[in-house]
Amino acid sequence: MSFKNGNGLHLVMTGAPGTGKGTQAGVLKRKYGVAHLSTGEMLREEVKKGTEIGNQLKDHLAAGGFAPDDLMIKMVSARIEEPDCAKGFILDGFPRTLAQAEVLQTMLSNKGITLDAVIEIIVPDDVIIDRILGRYTCVTCGESYSDKYHKPKVEGVCDVCGGHKFSRRLDDTKETIERRLNKYRNFTYPTIEYYKQNGLLRSVDGNGPVEVVAQRIEQALKKE
Repeated sequence: MSFKNGNGLHLVMTGAPGTGKGTQAGVLKRKYGVAHLSTGEMLREEVKKGTEIGNQLKDHLAAGGFAPDDLMIKMVSARIEEPDCAKGFILDGFPRTLAQAEVLQTMLSNKGITLDAVIEIIVPDDVIIDRILGRYTCVTCGESYSDKYHKPKVEGVCDVCGGHKFSRRLDDTKETIERRLNKYRNFTYPTIEYYKQNGLLRSVDGNGPVEVVAQRIEQALKKE
């Protein structure tokens, strides 16, 4: 695909929790050599380290809530200045609100960065719940897997880094997932219309094998 920026690929991956945003961002990361910025992972790392920010976020994340907008913007702004974002980046899990989308637009413009596209991955709720309840990640590299939909090619061995340790999120329960879906519809969905009006939105069917969905995303990225 041709990029709008002369300095790499810049995307937003959006969609409800469990639609495969992280998995597909990983595919694009390996193909284009860009950074995959999972804000959820960034925030959980802050909690794990017990930083001041992490302590503030602990209760929000445990309840499936959202982090305050000002904190998120500050974290993302600093993160995209790091060296691994030189060839571009994929924002996964941000923006989550219309206010964040508008502030992100201003922030990127001030940095001379233009988004190439916003990829919306669409998956039915029943599939989302099934996916999240069965998902796990490689502790070493963060690659996402699923008991049912995306297993490692060799059982117990990460496809990407060869790691043998995996973890599951403690907050991946049916009740928490349903709360996340409600929050997505109430707070994040307005960003879809915002990006549609800006001509950036590319909606993709997220049902099917990882490779098939990745092909759909590639086709969507070719559209101007």
